[in-house]
Amino acid sequence: MLWSCSFETPTQFSEAAANEQVFSLANEALTLKEVLGQYKGKKVLIDVWASWCSDCIRGLPNVAKLQREFPEVVFLFLSVDTHREAWKKGIQRFQIDGEHYNLPKGMSDGDFVDFVGLSWIPRYLLIDEEGGIALFKATSASDKRIPQALRKIQ
Repeated sequence: MLWSCSFETPTQFSEAAANEQVFSLANEALTLKEVLGQYKGKKVLIDVWASWCSDCIRGLPNVAKLQREFPEVVFLFLSVDTHREAWKKGIQRFQIDGEHYNLPKGMSDGDFVDFVGLSWIPRYLLIDEEGGIALFKATSASDKRIPQALRKIQ
């Protein structure tokens, strides 16, 4: 029997993860691939969060700092709230500026959460201008790899 252990960081979403259904603030159903396709040619920082997550909320000032430092970057907030009203109220309550979508299955079910191995939030992923994953796993908005990666990709 041949065993293979791969610790490589993925540079593309799996087909199943890319086809995960998300919902916009207007309750429009889209796939993650469709959402990211809207931003082709731009850097996208995905912030996986929830309105009930204290670590996510504590990280928002650092995200706002990144938004000021990198205004050309699309900040895509992907909520794992299972109740859409809580998600929408959280955006307003915490005054989160950016693009907002909801993963209705939450953080423990679904192809996207399986692909990224989501066991903790917040989680930050950086998508480059070509749609590839430039930074796969950061769990803090103050992670030095985020601005480094934002400066590096072109």
